[in-house]
Amino acid sequence: MQRLAQENEKLARRTHGHSGEYFIVCTLYYTPMESGFTFERGFDAALVTKPGLHGRKYPRDFLRSVKKEGFGRVATPVNGRNYIRYNGGDSFGFASRPAGGGGNLVPRFAAAAKLGQSGLHRGVIIETPASTVRQVFGSTRWKIVDTGGGLRKWQVDLYYGEDEPLGPGRFMARPRGTTFEYAYSDANVGK
Repeated sequence: MQRLAQENEKLARRTHGHSGEYFIVCTLYYTPMESGFTFERGFDAALVTKPGLHGRKYPRDFLRSVKKEGFGRVATPVNGRNYIRYNGGDSFGFASRPAGGGGNLVPRFAAAAKLGQSGLHRGVIIETPASTVRQVFGSTRWKIVDTGGGLRKWQVDLYYGEDEPLGPGRFMARPRGTTFEYAYSDANVGK
């Protein structure tokens, strides 16, 4: 956090301020798939229900992951809906697709930022030239379509897409396809 603040202070002190240039930390979020939450893989796969699921039961760790990530893909659609969404509190619901407040979550293009952050707000398209970001996501262009309650200033959460979790415990917050945690990058707001 200290490095982010220092780098952004330098940018803000320039004659024209940030002028669409920021220094950010890129993190990752994804849509976990129910199919990966099994006892064999070490998860708490005890079937439980929650308000909004109309008595349907899902693995406990899957619902914990949905609560953190916002959405999860179910193995069996419910009324044509392939996803569970977290509604807040202890409530869930079914959805047709993962979405943020600014539109659908498009893998390797959608991103989330802290609400109320000037310059990096919903609707903005940014370029993140960091080689690690390009290598992990195959993309450097992002549209901020979502916010996250746990996000910090100068943090941009990049949407990876759907995947099974890397593993139980703290690894539930990472998709199986990568061990990426974070990367620093310049961020340039598209004109």
